[in-house]
Formats: sequence, structure tokens, C-alpha cells
Amino acid sequence: MSLENTSHSGRPGPDELVPSRYALRVGEIEVLVVSDGVLPLPTAMLAHNADPAARAAWLDDMFLPPDAFDWALNVVLVRSGGQTILIDAGLGFDPDLHLPRAGQTIKRLEAAGIDLGSVTDVVLTHMHMDHVGGLLVDGVKERLRPDLRIHVATAEVKFWESPDFSHTAMPPGFPDALRSAAKRFMNEYRSHLRLFDEKYEVAPGVVVRRTGGHTPGHSVVRLASGGDGLTFAGDAVFAVGFEQPDWHNGFEHDPEEAARVRVRLLRELAESGEMLVATHLPFPSVGRVAVAGDAFRWVPAFWDY
Repeated sequence: MSLENTSHSGRPGPDELVPSRYALRVGEIEVLVVSDGVLPLPTAMLAHNADPAARAAWLDDMFLPPDAFDWALNVVLVRSGGQTILIDAGLGFDPDLHLPRAGQTIKRLEAAGIDLGSVTDVVLTHMHMDHVGGLLVDGVKERLRPDLRIHVATAEVKFWESPDFSHTAMPPGFPDALRSAAKRFMNEYRSHLRLFDEKYEVAPGVVVRRTGGHTPGHSVVRLASGGDGLTFAGDAVFAVGFEQPDWHNGFEHDPEEAARVRVRLLRELAESGEMLVATHLPFPSVGRVAVAGDAFRWVPAFWDY
């Protein structure tokens, strides 16, 4: 099934009551943005270094609740050069954290007519549990190809051997859950890993590049074909990061470096005019970046039905 058609002709599953996937093309590259669901998290996570009054004012301006709101969680499926590439894998399942509205990636790929056995490559922007957890769902590994390649930065794998959470500001329970998910992922998929240091071309026009910041091996993926470009930014950019790029997210392991990465990436995208998709921007999260004074502005793309 062509990804170009799945957003129109793929039949929704029995529990799929909201739009959950959005298809587009980048030149000859087919792209499908898939919603893994939403994560209800405290709003303080958006900017733990900001004046609470300034944070509250931003939330009020965005018509968002003051204490907690639903963070989008998106993954991307790409087809290029005969390869089918899953970029990140969603949350999976973690009953201890009570996040039942996320972890939908596998079900929604199936609803789109995507056979897990057709996936040739997985690219991980980083190894937080909401990016690797879908691969840990019971029965998933057995349905994946035995020669599946999983691309992740060398620095990321090294970091999770002994992770440092001293600069993060996460809700209780999350550090232990992150450690557990990363350890289980490594135990189950170590033989499938294809490590890179700074940059690697996964498929024609599909290049993963390490940025660091959010985690030491955090990476972004740029798609380029026929003069078009799109960057999947992982967790380098959050909804508040356009207007307030210096605000620190609670999950950032090196907040100051993450802010520098964010500014550099947003400047690049504003200059190029290329599309941006990110994990935690509201679904389908496809848009562009414009300069707005000393900061930036998010310009969502008009949906193409």
C-alpha cells in the first residue's frame, strides 16, 4: 500500500475514533506521520527554569490549562529507495506510569495497512521510553524482520550504560521507568543495532544526524528529495520552544546544550523554509519555522485532504 493513500483509503480500526495518521511526500520520498497518542504531563515540565508567572501567561495565551495538558506523541514512517523506515516507535506500554492514551503506534500502523515485517530499518532519535517502547510490546519483535537494522548514535548507547539524570526535572517514577526501558531495549535488540558517530545516510535522501542536548546521542532525521526537505526533530523542539527557545524542558539531560541545539535547528529551518515535524508538536505537527524578533514562530501547514 502506498503511504500516499493511507490517510485517505486506509480503513480505521475498531477503536480508532480520531485522525491518527497523515501522509505527505518529500520529492520521491513517501512520509506517514503517525500519532502514538498523548501523554498527560505537568505543565511545569515545559519550562522548569522559567518564571512560573511567565509560564502561566504562555499557557493562558495558548488556551491551555495551567497545571497539566496532553503532550502529543508522534512517530514517522518513511519509504525511500526500496526501504521502509520507522523513525521512533512510541511509548509501548507502562502500567506503572498510568499513560493509557499513548502507545498506539503498532495498532495504528496496522490500521494503515503497514505490515511490521515490511520495516527494513528503525531510526531512533534517542532512547527515552516514549521513543523505543513500541518495540518492546509483547509479540512485536517476533513480527519484525530478523535482519532489521536499528540506527542509533553511539553516544546514546554509551549514555544509557550509566545514565545521568542530575540536570533533569522529571515527575516521580519517570527516571526509573526510563532506565528500565533502555535496559530492556538493549537486552532485546543489541544484535540489531547499527551505530553511527555523527551522521549516517540510512536510505537515499534519509540522513540521521546527532545533535546531542536532549540526550548525548539525541539525533534528528532530514529527508531530502527533488528540491524538497523535511526534518523530523525528535525532542529538540517542543511547542513552547519557538517563542521561548531558552526555556528548559524537564526531560533534557543537558538543558543549556539542548537550548543551543534548538536555536541552531530553528535558525536552519527558518532560513531554508523546509518542513518540520517533531515528536511532541500537536499532531500532525507538519509545518515551517519563521523568525519572530529574537525568537521564532511556528507556521502549521494546511492539511491536504
